[in-house]
Amino acid sequence: MRRATVVTVAAVSAAMVVALGAGPDAVGAARVPEVSDGPDGPDLPVASDGPVASDGTPPAAARDIDGREADLAHHGRVSLTRGLLEVRFESENHGPSRLADATVRLDFSEPLAAGQTLPADCLWNGARTVLCRTGQLRAVGRSHAFDIRLRTAGRPHQVVLRVDTAWNGGAADSNPENHRHRVLVPDTGDKYAF
Repeated sequence: MRRATVVTVAAVSAAMVVALGAGPDAVGAARVPEVSDGPDGPDLPVASDGPVASDGTPPAAARDIDGREADLAHHGRVSLTRGLLEVRFESENHGPSRLADATVRLDFSEPLAAGQTLPADCLWNGARTVLCRTGQLRAVGRSHAFDIRLRTAGRPHQVVLRVDTAWNGGAADSNPENHRHRVLVPDTGDKYAF
């Protein structure tokens, strides 16, 4: 039972890095991690039965199966003006390990207008969610800045933006506070930092 769960989580995580430039209803091709077959079936990582925090994150000493740890952070600003959302952010890897790639998830509390174009490294994941691929992040390195302008489907008085890491290649991150943000964005045109 545990092995099936791990395969599902790995496949879902890998699906976050999909072909870019697709519309909100498109399904892209995912990079799926390779799994070698041993004498008793596939050699899959098994989740630790050790302690976890109340939010499900491993303790500070936790490492993934390869011993990699990378503290990924996302910071930027967002504004809302008469239905136009403007988001600018960068991702930063505080190390100690490098990341071959990572995916940032932007979830909006309001549906976004259909037919909008996203930057080359971003794609739609439903009417309220955008995924952006950082590319390789060396230890103590930054991604390029993402500039995203989106129209909401209506004219909300405010929008809540949730920012999080959707996928980081399986590295352990013992400091999730700097990559998980919830920002209330009133329709004032002011820039709100995260």
